[in-house]
Amino acid sequence: MLPTSSVETAVCPPFVYLASVREQLTNSVIKLGAQNLCTELQGAFTGEVSAVMLRDCGCEFVIVGHSERRQLFGETDEQVAIKTAVALSNNLTPIVCVGESLEERESNDTLKVIARQLSALQNRLSAKDLQRIVIAYEPIWAIGTGLTATPEQAQAVHAFIRQELEKQQADTVPILYGGSVKADNARALFAQADIDGGLVGGASLKAEEFAAICKAAE
Repeated sequence: MLPTSSVETAVCPPFVYLASVREQLTNSVIKLGAQNLCTELQGAFTGEVSAVMLRDCGCEFVIVGHSERRQLFGETDEQVAIKTAVALSNNLTPIVCVGESLEERESNDTLKVIARQLSALQNRLSAKDLQRIVIAYEPIWAIGTGLTATPEQAQAVHAFIRQELEKQQADTVPILYGGSVKADNARALFAQADIDGGLVGGASLKAEEFAAICKAAE
């Protein structure tokens, strides 16, 4: 069962598959996105993919600051904020990821980390631009580990994010949960007041599982 128009759905394949996936999405309600973008629009940056290129490929969304980009490739809060601004200036909707490590959670620093990550966005973006982004809360300790924050744990962080965004009148920004979302936990997560959807990882590679998650979002 494919997602319906009542649920906004996008898939974000690796760069090399964008053109192929775009063809397969013809006449579909599913939109196309990318997993990353360059901070620069043009120039001699061999191997980088710019926002302009993504638009040429038909992308409407782009994931920015995924935890693996932050952890493995050293992307800073400032770089994430720059990429977010570049995406917006090229009519791409950035799905900006924030989240804490297991060590940070165990040290009770979750909200401190989230506030720092959001602050970089708030310092670079106007209130108007901030209203155009999507936030994805992805607790790093729950990505690819099979662990998932309880609906209550996730809701607490989402409520905090909403509160921070309200400071710039951006309280209507969609906030997605992105930590091992699966068919069997999606409904409970999406039922929370401040969880507006999911940033789905491994489960999106299984058609039936992904369809069930979309159904839960309805």
